[in-house]
Amino acid sequence: MKFSHLKQIVATFDNVSKINAIYRVADTIVKVVFNDERTLYFDMRKSNSQIFMCEEYSRTKIYQAPFDVMLSKYINRASIVKMELINNDKILRITTALSSAYKQAQTVIQFEFTGKYTNVILIDDNEVVIEALRHVDAASSFRVIKAGYELLTPPPPPFEPKEYPLEDVEAFLHEVYAKEERAKLVQFKKLKTAFLEKKLLKPQKRLEALSDESSLEEEVERLQYIGNLMLSNMNRIKPYVTKQKILDYDGSEIEVIVAPNLTTGAQMSSYLFKVAKKNKQRVLHLHIERASLEEKIEHLEHFIDVVQKSQSLSKLKLLFPSRTQQGKKSQKDEGYETFWFEGYKIMLGKSEKGNIALLENARAKDIWLHMKDRPSAHVIIVTDKQNIPKNVLYEAAGLCVDFSVFENGLYLVDYTPRREVKIQEGANVLYNKYQTVDIEKY
Repeated sequence: MKFSHLKQIVATFDNVSKINAIYRVADTIVKVVFNDERTLYFDMRKSNSQIFMCEEYSRTKIYQAPFDVMLSKYINRASIVKMELINNDKILRITTALSSAYKQAQTVIQFEFTGKYTNVILIDDNEVVIEALRHVDAASSFRVIKAGYELLTPPPPPFEPKEYPLEDVEAFLHEVYAKEERAKLVQFKKLKTAFLEKKLLKPQKRLEALSDESSLEEEVERLQYIGNLMLSNMNRIKPYVTKQKILDYDGSEIEVIVAPNLTTGAQMSSYLFKVAKKNKQRVLHLHIERASLEEKIEHLEHFIDVVQKSQSLSKLKLLFPSRTQQGKKSQKDEGYETFWFEGYKIMLGKSEKGNIALLENARAKDIWLHMKDRPSAHVIIVTDKQNIPKNVLYEAAGLCVDFSVFENGLYLVDYTPRREVKIQEGANVLYNKYQTVDIEKY
């Protein structure tokens, strides 16, 4: 981050008088809400520290490290005494005060945008460190940054910073976020699309490898025919020979290949009948296997489509929950995807089997969603008997649409408590009491 930009940001926010809220929204991002309702996000990565503004940044988790506890204790709802840059360097110092009936305690929160030693440090009025985002020991730097140690002032930069004037500071801060998001979004899309396309290859290859029913039925008839011929050619059978020459019913000689290590015609005939029976059973179940593979392929194609069309990195990341959120149980055989949005668990059926599993395992007060008057994925919001916020409901309805249709447009999604849904056959259901929301796919 440029010193000139930081100086202009401080000047723009010089009139704020209170920090209404402060907390981490990501591992290295601190959100600061001021009394005039403006919000700054301090991204304190060592490689690219910066300040940005945006409409909303999704909180990844609730942080409860010592740094976060002290941040809340000393800075949350504190009045701002002074906001300044120190040492003609990229170090922003905000002096705050918490008033009480007995005394007014002052605490400094210091944002240091200094490359390798980028940090957020809480300091008391004696310049002693209370806590820090990153601890630094004596082996790494002459400035030890640990609770209880006096914080030394770093030497001034050995050059005069250049000026880079900004026409509109807030517009610049919004563009910082937008530019970063665009770059991250492109990279994330590329990474996850490659992951899903690789995952898609497996069912596609299995589907291509499936025999068609007519060819398999012809093979069953051929094996049964040869098996009967073997029984009528017992006198011509040679033991342990895989290629047998036998007579057809019209007297012509044909060559038949059988399994090795068989000694009699009866064994060879039995082997051929066994293979024929196995293929016959496969014919009966082939359409089920094909339908299952086609459902998996369609789900993954929808997933790829959703990723490629996504315009929001934070929403896109919701489609790929961490292993911690997924839990220890593997989802490979469950038939449904699990997503998390603002702490709510949303499950989406990947196939008819997955839709049935959702219906059977959902609790009475869980919310069930389905596209109105057309086939679609079934979606369940796990409520834990809580009322579901509207934005969570719309997010789940959006997933239902995204994973059910490819075409853009306005779609209707019905939703109702699971107890109102009656299973008819398979994943087919009836429901009476329900509400409907409009979802636009674009």
